[in-house]
Amino acid sequence: MLIVGLTGGIGSGKSAASAYFGTLGITVVDADIVARQVVEPGKPALSTISKQFGADILLEDGSLNRPRLREIIFSDSNAKKWLEALLHPLIRSEIILQLSEASSPYAMLVSPLLFETKQSQLCSRSLLIDVPEALQTARASQRDGVSPDAIQAIIEAQMPRDEKRKRATDIILNDKDLTELHAQIEHQHAVYLELTATNE
Repeated sequence: MLIVGLTGGIGSGKSAASAYFGTLGITVVDADIVARQVVEPGKPALSTISKQFGADILLEDGSLNRPRLREIIFSDSNAKKWLEALLHPLIRSEIILQLSEASSPYAMLVSPLLFETKQSQLCSRSLLIDVPEALQTARASQRDGVSPDAIQAIIEAQMPRDEKRKRATDIILNDKDLTELHAQIEHQHAVYLELTATNE
């Protein structure tokens, strides 16, 4: 099966793009959602995390106290490494499982860190939702109610735009409105359907 990896920096319109692919009947697996699923109450990873970091890592309802976990891993690089070593293989396995269950002509893996986490290796092609940095900062700060400086810090922590552009198989420039984004997605969707048909 053709698997397309969809990525883009903060404020690029990645979520709007993946949602539209979903309306076109494409199975979309979101790495961020999978990352939340593997630590749901009752999952082995959650009890392992609780044994490692103590009971206060859980909320009263037994779910993960995310703000507390963020505090721990941001202040302790070893804790961050430990958590990544636990979760990355679980996330990867679950992504592979969900992609294998896709019933659409091709499937899509949405991941903000597609290239950084090597999740791109699971994909036949990659699609970058690209946006000029100034527009990216303006959109993200408006959406999240965060200062442009804070958004800039997030952008600088991500893989540089030029590097993503070099690695991506396909690029959609999302610097206009939603109608234009949808038109470009429909074009790309047609390309992927054609690739799927020729590979059968």
